Amino acid sequence: MPGHRTASPSELFDGGGEAGRLMAELDWAATGVGAVDEWPASLRFAVRTVLASRFPMVLTWGPGFLQFYNDAYAPLIGAKHPAIGADIRDTLAEGWDALAGPVEHAMTTREASWLPRLPLLLERDGYREETYFTVSHAPAFGDDGSVAGMHAVCTEVTAEVLAERRQEVLSALTATGDDLADEEVTAARLCAALAVDALDIPFAGVWLARDGRLRRVATVGCPADALPATAALADLPTDVSALGLAGGLWADPVRDAVVLPLHSPGGDEVAGALLLAVTPARRLDDDLRDHLSLVASQFAAALAVSQAFAAEHRRAEALAELDRAKTAFFSDISHELRTPLTLLLGPLGDVLADTGAQLGAPVREELAVALRNGQRLERLVDDVMDVVRLEAGAVVLDPHPVDLAAYTAELAGVLRAAAERAGLVLDVDCPPLPSPVLVDPRVWEKVVLNLVANAVKYTFVGRIDVRLRAAPGGPDERPAELPVELSVRDTGIGIPAAELDRVFDRFHRVLDAQARTREGTGIGLSLVRDLVRELGGRVGVASAPGEGSTFTVQVALPVAGEPAEGRAPSAAARGTAAAWERDMAAPADDDPGRSVLVVDDNADMRDYLTRLLSPRFRVTAAANGEQALTMMARAVPDVLVTDVMMPRVDGFDLLRRLRSGPATADVPVLVLTARAGQEAAVETLGAGADDHLAKPFRSDELLARVGALAARAHRRPPGDAAPPRAASAGRAVPEGGAPDGAAPAGPVVEVEGPATTGSTRHARWRLTATGRAPGQARARTRSLLQDAGVDPDQAYDLLVAVGEAVTNAVEHAQHPTEPVVELTVDVDADTVVAVVRDTGQWRERVASMDRGRGSTLMGAAGQVTVVPGPHGTTVTIRADRRG
Repeated sequence: MPGHRTASPSELFDGGGEAGRLMAELDWAATGVGAVDEWPASLRFAVRTVLASRFPMVLTWGPGFLQFYNDAYAPLIGAKHPAIGADIRDTLAEGWDALAGPVEHAMTTREASWLPRLPLLLERDGYREETYFTVSHAPAFGDDGSVAGMHAVCTEVTAEVLAERRQEVLSALTATGDDLADEEVTAARLCAALAVDALDIPFAGVWLARDGRLRRVATVGCPADALPATAALADLPTDVSALGLAGGLWADPVRDAVVLPLHSPGGDEVAGALLLAVTPARRLDDDLRDHLSLVASQFAAALAVSQAFAAEHRRAEALAELDRAKTAFFSDISHELRTPLTLLLGPLGDVLADTGAQLGAPVREELAVALRNGQRLERLVDDVMDVVRLEAGAVVLDPHPVDLAAYTAELAGVLRAAAERAGLVLDVDCPPLPSPVLVDPRVWEKVVLNLVANAVKYTFVGRIDVRLRAAPGGPDERPAELPVELSVRDTGIGIPAAELDRVFDRFHRVLDAQARTREGTGIGLSLVRDLVRELGGRVGVASAPGEGSTFTVQVALPVAGEPAEGRAPSAAARGTAAAWERDMAAPADDDPGRSVLVVDDNADMRDYLTRLLSPRFRVTAAANGEQALTMMARAVPDVLVTDVMMPRVDGFDLLRRLRSGPATADVPVLVLTARAGQEAAVETLGAGADDHLAKPFRSDELLARVGALAARAHRRPPGDAAPPRAASAGRAVPEGGAPDGAAPAGPVVEVEGPATTGSTRHARWRLTATGRAPGQARARTRSLLQDAGVDPDQAYDLLVAVGEAVTNAVEHAQHPTEPVVELTVDVDADTVVAVVRDTGQWRERVASMDRGRGSTLMGAAGQVTVVPGPHGTTVTIRADRRG
């Protein structure tokens, strides 16, 4: 162009970075485009455009496809750089098959191409690499307007494509792992899901730990027998070139694999192994390693879920089997109980029915008690049998035409006397229904009686309302079914909101709920629920603490096509009512001798204990711990005999209150418990009881134990009815004794410890020498032995021994210089040593240790030595630790 100055070579490539420098240094005259001075303006302009761009660009010119590119393009060809001035077809020879078509199209049609995510094979880093580019090819025009070359603008998107592909396989693994199955099925499913990422992972295998070895359970992408069937983790191959398998985008030979252990959750234990072949089209860099590790993590997590699922399945199966065994046991034992019950109840009933029998009133009453409690046991067996049949689905209803309103009123009425004895109003409102209904009378009886009895049990003040109504629903013209609604409302203690969902669960009891009695199996309400379901209905409850409860049964019963049969409550229902009536009766007072207070919520048991003890003692009785405390506030008995399971104030709570009261702290207590064994004994003795007796017990044993406790109370010195109180908490009795005329500083003073050094425990206490001392000694020793981990059976023996030693010290030591007993307990890894010291003169010294129950019990615990002296006696109990 006239007046237009052509840029010099240095000016043409100036500012083009390294690519510009390479272009300036190249001898272009030796190439197909000739010397720079001879380049057409169009080429100069195109080169300047490429060098000036910060986007990857390449320009080819002439039939030889000589290439010009900028610094941004150079990294895309890797080790092939520098290739400026070379034929692009040679530079990209391995991938030219994919590029030739788009380039030729752009140059012949003069239309630009747009190729997003074009897969391209490149050997830019020493291996055949899988890459992806988004590229546009456009024609490059010469000065005369003809197509002289090609412009390409491109960007590498390999990382983006790989990330999406890898995320896809991780999502597939997650979805697969969500389907619960056993381990081997899960492993096979996960393996199959890896096919989504066959370009990264050409093939894979999974092994699970079995009997100390890894056993192959699944493969994908290769024949199963190509990989070891069993192997140790270290023996699984990482060089798999010998398998002759291909992979990657261009089916190149697979040479490498990664073996990853699959760990159990929360531990180092190897639960399996995963072999993942590595694509030959990608270098095993950190990104690929991280991806393979994530794949292994997905496998481990899914297999852990499968293991948990399998364990839960096994647990469910075991529970189901246990439930079946329990049901079978209940069924068998119930049937086994029926035979002896029949042989007990039949003769008892016959004897009592024989008015000509020469029976005294006491004997007749004893037999009546046995009959009543046998009948109670029979009812419990019947309830258990109902549960067994319900769980086995073996309940067969026997419907009869029944006037449901009249029958319900009669059933509720049988508990009227019990309710009135309890001071409650029982209001039954059951107006006639439109027609008789078909229902199993025995099932309806159990529903009504259980609901009304439950109301009596948990209502102390107020009333119980029983209502039966025809519920809305059904056509007016003699419907095939009659919907009815039974409601039992009380003004009792109510049920906490958190317990409402569980109130119909079998064996469930509301914690700490006050009740008139703790007797029962805990299946009454669950039986109601199940029986109502058998009738095709439902039962619900509305309640709030302190406001009472309303139980509602809704059921549609078939209308009877014939007149109702006359129905009366069964003998079992009348027996239930009689038992409740007796339990609501006030306890009777009795007779001469030393005083014994009997506490039990079962009326028959109260009467039995009273009759048993009355010939030798003056016996009073209370129906629960609260009543007992009220009676003891008026007169403290010589001995207390109490049950454990009672409403309001139970046996343990009663013990705590007795021991904390000055007037009652020394009262000897015998606990009657339904729990047998040493653990129960440790619990009761540790709570402060002086003795315990497991039910069922022999009458002579009860009399002997009460007699021993009464004798101990009788030996208590005058004025020692209550333990001396400390002037200030925590003050120890001086070693020289109490000041003149002063009582010891407190019932128990901790002198040393409890101290802990490694496995060693040490403590020393000074106990006021009263009837409380043995219980206090046992309680503190028990805590120390538990803390030291002493075998429970051995701990029991030691507790009994310590209690006996302290009892001897209290009862035999005469004229003590100080009215205290000192107890020291040392426990180490091998031995337990308990030392009991007193400061008095024994009436029988060592000889007293050589006979009787006390020495026998102490000797059972370990080696016992007795060292008498002028200032007191020391008893040492030494035992080697068991286990």
